Formats: sequence, structure tokens, C-alpha cells
Amino acid sequence: MIENNDPKYLLVLGTASHVGKSAIVTAFCKILSAKHRVAPFKAQNMSLNSWITLDGKEIGIAQAIQAKAAGIEPTVDMNPVLLKPKGDRVSQVIIMGEPYADKSAGSYYRSIEETHDVLRGALGRLGDEYEIVVMEGAGGAAEINLYDRDIVNIGTARLTNAPIILVGDIERGGVFASLYGTIELLPEDVRRNVRGLIINKFRGDPDILSPGVEEIEERTGIPVLGVIPYSTLRIPSEDSVSIDDKSTGSSGSNDTASSVEIAVIRFPRISNFTDFEPLESLARVRYVGLDEDLGEPDAVILPGTKNTIGDLKELMHSKMADQIIQLSGKVPILGICGGYQMLGKYVVDSGIEDGEAASFDGLGLLDIETEFDAYEKRTVQVTKVVNYGSPIFDPIEGENISGYEIHMGMTDSKNPVFGDDGCVDDSGLVIGTYLHGLFENANMRRALVTYLLNKKGLDYSDEIVFEKDPYEELAEIIQNHLDMNKVYEIIGVGSQDR
Repeated sequence: MIENNDPKYLLVLGTASHVGKSAIVTAFCKILSAKHRVAPFKAQNMSLNSWITLDGKEIGIAQAIQAKAAGIEPTVDMNPVLLKPKGDRVSQVIIMGEPYADKSAGSYYRSIEETHDVLRGALGRLGDEYEIVVMEGAGGAAEINLYDRDIVNIGTARLTNAPIILVGDIERGGVFASLYGTIELLPEDVRRNVRGLIINKFRGDPDILSPGVEEIEERTGIPVLGVIPYSTLRIPSEDSVSIDDKSTGSSGSNDTASSVEIAVIRFPRISNFTDFEPLESLARVRYVGLDEDLGEPDAVILPGTKNTIGDLKELMHSKMADQIIQLSGKVPILGICGGYQMLGKYVVDSGIEDGEAASFDGLGLLDIETEFDAYEKRTVQVTKVVNYGSPIFDPIEGENISGYEIHMGMTDSKNPVFGDDGCVDDSGLVIGTYLHGLFENANMRRALVTYLLNKKGLDYSDEIVFEKDPYEELAEIIQNHLDMNKVYEIIGVGSQDR
């Protein structure tokens, strides 16, 4: 058990992945932070969307979002273990923000006991600094085959003895069975701490659901705290499960900008696709698989990837490589991180990425070469100055942009585009950069979309101005549909005035 200055803990578990745990924890962090010092926590996260803290540590983006909602700076203690899948049942294991090793699922779980002290230390430090720690589980809580090695659901529950709120997703169907079955399969010492249920993503008339709500409460003896309607959230997506919601193309909310289509190449191991979500209100963003037709987009983006070599090999053996090359010089082609590396002449791997030393041809659209020669990752927040050399970004030459780097490999570039970072070709239309979070910068969004519109003879309209902060908007949804006084009671902080 954790022993410190008597903080309050709350654990949010789910009946399955993608049921809305992260969003609910985000909302709780926002709501509770009005009167308390609140921090998020997730013992182990499996995600290819990550964030770099101020001290250069890598954590899952969900915990960074939750920290922002709580009004605090993200730290590595909020997500001490991060797994980044590389394919072939192998993940990069990141412990306390640093790359530890590439491990198969079997070898990772065989050594899981090594992480318990790490988790205990992280929770203890958060408990010393914050009054409430809102913790998130992972996947489904009732993974009975993993109970002896589950550090994020059962492990966190036992480490803290925290009250538990269980979330079910009615959009998937069978929500009452999944809630009831999960409760019944939980170990007794964990089951008795389940204090509330949430039904998420409901579409329709709540009155029709009422008989089911009453019966699940009667069968379990646990109150349903509320039914949350299906909502489109304006917070970054946690992981690739969410990308399927975007497969048909996100349509810009601005009528003029919606005439612009940006194609994002959907690599098998795509990472940090949250880089492009800020563009979704300004353009139609379409995710395109390697064997799909690229069509005639106004711009193409090659995103980051957890395995540059693996995805580069699949790209070069697909019809997508030729489609991208044929568009070179006609429309902007932007590569970020791994996508930047693929735009070069070749990538040399000493065995770090692919297991064997070899050289791999890239698309050859940028005069760069990348080399993987050490199991070391550059993780840092940066601010750069926009250089001259591209008709897209020349209007903002000399302006600052901010972002963060998460990459292995070193790239030799003689024509950088942002300060000493990246590369631009002679046409100024093929651009590569290591900077994630590029389009969080309003000047970058404006420059790209203005260029694309002007090519069509259209003018750029002012960006969408949303009336509410996205975290306040989320918090309002939760407050309007959950019995928050019951939530306060479960946490042990008493009722609060809104």
C-alpha cells in the first residue's frame, strides 16, 4: 500500500478498450482541479501517441492531456511505463520516460515484478504533491488471464485500495452484460471497491434505457452514476484505435477550407497522428492505407512511425510509393519524424530498427541520409525559427514555432527548414522535419491552409473560434450527465459547488 500525506485516489476502469476511460479521467481532472490539487496517473500505457515532458521524458499523450486539463505540467510520474508497439508482437518498453528495451509480450510480462517498485515510487511522489490522484486503467479490467501480472488494472487497484468507477460503452452493444460480467470476474478484493458505473456513448432516448439501468443496479448493488451521450470531443486522440473513426475523412468545419483535402499516409505502425488533428477544423483530412488510391489531394503528409524501417519497406513495396513520387513538385509533400526519414535517399540501419544491419532506399525526394547506429532516442521540447526556402512557409519566415522531438536515428541535412531542423527541396514543396506538434502552432496552420487555398483561387478565412475551451466543454458534458455529488462522495471529498 502507498503511504504518504493521505491523498485521495480514484481508479477509472473499463469493460474494454476505447470505452472512454481517458476522456472521463480528463473531465474529472478538469472538474476537481477547480478546488483541489489534482494529478492523473496510468501505471502502464500502450500507445503510439506520446508526449515529451519539459525534462525530456516520454509519456503517453493521454496523461499529458489529463495534466493539461488539471492545469499542471505533465511529468513522467503520471505514466511510468509506456509500451510502444513495433510489430511482430514486440514493443519498445519505456520506463520512467527512458527507452529500456524492445521486448516481446511474453518476456515483458515475465519481468513484470521489476516494475512494481517503479509504480510505487511514482504514485508516492504524486501523492506527496497532490490532494487527489485520478488513475486510469487499460483495456478491459477483467482480463482473467493477466491477473497475476496486470499492473495497470488489478495491480493499481491493490496498490492503492482506491474506490473504482467502471465504464461501459453502449456504442459497442451489450453494455449491461459487459458491466455485469466485468464485475463478476474481478477478484473479490477488487470487486468490493467498485463504487459506481458509467454508461458511455449513448445515442437515443434515455427513458428507453431506464429499465436496464434499474436492473443492473439491482443485480450488482452498484449505482449507475449517469449515462453520457455520444459526443464529438475536441481533445487529442489517445491511440490508433481512434483512427478508424477518421477513415472516411474528417471534414473541415470552415466552409471555404473544407474544399482542401490533405491526405495522411496511414502507415501500419503510424504514431502521433494527433499532429494532424488541429487541421481537421480547417480541411478534409483523409487517412490513406498503403494499398489504397491516393487520388488527387491538395497536400500529402507522411506521419511518424514507431518502426521506420518496417514501414519504409512496406511503403516501397506498395503502390503508394509511386503515387507519392508522381505528386512530387505538384503538391506539398510533408514528412514528419519517420515520414521525414523516408523522404530521403536512403536509411542505414546498424540493426537498431530491423534487427540486421542493412541499407534501405527511401523515396529520394529529399537530399538527406539517415543512420540508425545506437539504441538512443532524442526526446526534447524545442522552439525553432522558420527559414526561407519554401513558398508555403516563406510568409512566416523568421517567426518562431514550437514542437517536440521523439526519434531514433540521425539525419544529415544541408538545407534545413526550421532553424537547424529538417530539410526542404529546391521546389520548396517537399519538406521534412522532426518536429511533432507542428500544427499546434497557429502560424503553421495558417501558412499551409492559405497556400493550399490560394492554389485554388480561394482566400483563407479566419480560423474557427470555438466559444469554449475543449476541456471546459468536456467537463460540462460530464457534469450535466453524471451525479457528480456521488462522485465526490466516492472520492471522499464531499459535495462541491459547481
